[in-house]
Parts: sequence; structure tokens; C-alpha cells
Amino acid sequence: MTRRDALKIIGTGVAVAGLGLTKAAAAEAPAASALGWDLPDLTYAYAALEPHIDAKTMEIHHTKHHQAYITNAKALLKDHPDLLARGPEALVRDLGSVPEAIRTGLRNNAGGHVNHSFFWRIIAPDTGMSIGQLGVAIAGAFGSMEEFKKQFADAAMKRFGSGWAWLSLKDGRLQVHSTANQDSPLSDGAKPVIGLDVWEHAYYLHYQNRRADYIAAFWNVVNWTQAEANYGAAVKG
Repeated sequence: MTRRDALKIIGTGVAVAGLGLTKAAAAEAPAASALGWDLPDLTYAYAALEPHIDAKTMEIHHTKHHQAYITNAKALLKDHPDLLARGPEALVRDLGSVPEAIRTGLRNNAGGHVNHSFFWRIIAPDTGMSIGQLGVAIAGAFGSMEEFKKQFADAAMKRFGSGWAWLSLKDGRLQVHSTANQDSPLSDGAKPVIGLDVWEHAYYLHYQNRRADYIAAFWNVVNWTQAEANYGAAVKG
């Protein structure tokens, strides 16, 4: 498939990301390999994603839920300075190296920290949509942007209970999938490109039980510049 063919598949409704990008969107955050054990600052205000994600949800989600994962993970590691020094992403990638007594706790809490740190970067206000290499790859893998979004929404809706929906790169191929609770694609050898938190704490204040509406609203705040950077980093390995 040529680039021109792929762009045709994506469709004429795609807006080019460029001059209209916000400063937050234009900043391509580094991969989570530099992630430590502190709550990361957001590059936008809690209200910046309204009306799609409300300010109160963002504030509680960031300062309460995410912080709790960090606090709990550090507590589990208080007697394991060697593991603490490795950082959260390294532990999530290699859970088998974590002592069994704390493995499930680290899977949930270090996973929650890694997942949420990723999530804050993949959402941003007024980002437009990229027609870069990620767009071409999505067209090649799914046939069209619309079909990709349909499959992603389906994965998000069918995730029973709490979890995440993902677009990840694994073995050189893009795939849509979901994970339970705070499981990370990294634990399965996949590299996340786009991720959506479908725990109720991510949307219930505004959407109540209308998960489908929350999923649809997500596309209005996807940071396609960051997604492009994630994809590029994943391809490079």
C-alpha cells in the first residue's frame, strides 16, 4: 500500500495537525522509560478537556486515584530498595522478577502508575489529527480510521468491569486490545500507542453509566502528536 492510498483510506474528514496545535500537544513527551515514582505534572489545566472530560473528574483522577497507586507501590517496595531503584516501568515489564509476595500488588499499583502516566500524555486539548506515519499504519492495519475507532470502541465497551482499551504495537503489528484492572501492555511485550482508561472513576461523575458516550468523547481529546511519537518510539524499539 502506498502512502497516497493509505491517506485515501483514512478519509477526507481528517484534520491536519499543525499550526493549530496547542503548546501541550506539540510537546512530544518522552517515553515512560524516564518515569519515576512521583506524580507527574499535567501540561494542561484540569478544565482544559471540557466538555469532554470534566475538571472535577480530572482533578480527582490525577491527585487521588493516580497518587494512590504511587503511594501503594512505594509502600510495597519499602523493604526492596533494589526494585524501587529499577523504576515502575521496568518492574511492569518484568513482573516475573518481582517477589511473589508483592507481585500482585505491584502489578496493580505500579501498573496503575505507568498506565496513568501514559494516559495523561495521550490526552490534550485541541490537538487535531495526525496524517503521519501512524495514520498510514492505522490505515494499513485496519482499513480506515473509522474501522480502527470502531474496533477500539468495541474493545473498550466489552472490557467487563474495570480496565483499559489500547492500540499497541507488538511483533511489528498494530493491534487493538484491552487489559483488565491496571494490567499494562508492557507486561505482555506490547508497546502502547494510544490508551483509554475505562474504570468508572475516569468518567462516572460526568457520564454515569454511559461508557459509550465517554468512549466517543475520547476522540475529541486524543493527543495525536503524542500518539505519533509513541508509535515512532515503538517502531524503533
